[in-house]
Amino acid sequence: EGGISTNRVYGEKFLGITYGPQIQVYYLIAFWLFLATIGMYAFTQTPLGRMINAVRDNPERVEFVGYNTQWVRYLTLVLSAFFAGISGGLTAINFEIVTAENVSAVRSGAILLFTFIGGVGFFFGPIIGAIIGVFLTVMLSDFTKAWQLYLGVFFIMIVMYAPGGVASILMMNLRVAKFGKFRRVFPSMAAVTASAFVAFLGAVIAIEMLYHLTLNSVNGTETSLFGVTVDTAAAPGWIVAGVLILVGGIAFLRTKTTFQKVWGEVNTEIEEAMRRAA
Repeated sequence: EGGISTNRVYGEKFLGITYGPQIQVYYLIAFWLFLATIGMYAFTQTPLGRMINAVRDNPERVEFVGYNTQWVRYLTLVLSAFFAGISGGLTAINFEIVTAENVSAVRSGAILLFTFIGGVGFFFGPIIGAIIGVFLTVMLSDFTKAWQLYLGVFFIMIVMYAPGGVASILMMNLRVAKFGKFRRVFPSMAAVTASAFVAFLGAVIAIEMLYHLTLNSVNGTETSLFGVTVDTAAAPGWIVAGVLILVGGIAFLRTKTTFQKVWGEVNTEIEEAMRRAA
């Protein structure tokens, strides 16, 4: 129940390295991360790697040309288990303990969640998802008890507005920039981003006040938000949050229409240019 403990400094030194200091473990993990990333990218360039992409997109067509999709999936599963084993070994070295939580449904679900957020259609998507996952689960949780709520809302926003993940947003903007049309969409993009940020800021203030009032009011009704002391039982804080949400929401709805129109026109022009070039 308590897990299995390990001792990473056990055994003889190797080139003077004991893995006692955390910095040595960091460089070990960084080395294997770099090596595994190269290995996974190299796999995507192999016939099997390209075939697994084809199986993902259209398994029926792959079977029609003579490939066994089950065998392709099986070989890829074996290879993915190899890289997962590397990750598990490094985790055991870093934390020096292995518990049932490491192989629980919650941990597996979190990995899938952040992979989707990063973008499953791009090689670097899961890397972006892992960075976001560490930020939300490790760093953000040190500042607010509502981090799970923010994670849920962020996931819903990705599903609604960017089902391809954060990587797809980056790639779409890079494509627009490649064709020299980013300046055209930047004003409307900046406007919709600024308005969304204002509404988000108001929502954060309201959520943090509500969480403090609900979970921590025994220590007083005052809390610190962005370096400012706010009384969650008084009206001014709620008024500010409401005004920010209202103003930001209205501005977002108005600027969103303009942005969608400009974005659609630009992408239509890009598609036409690509067809002419072909």
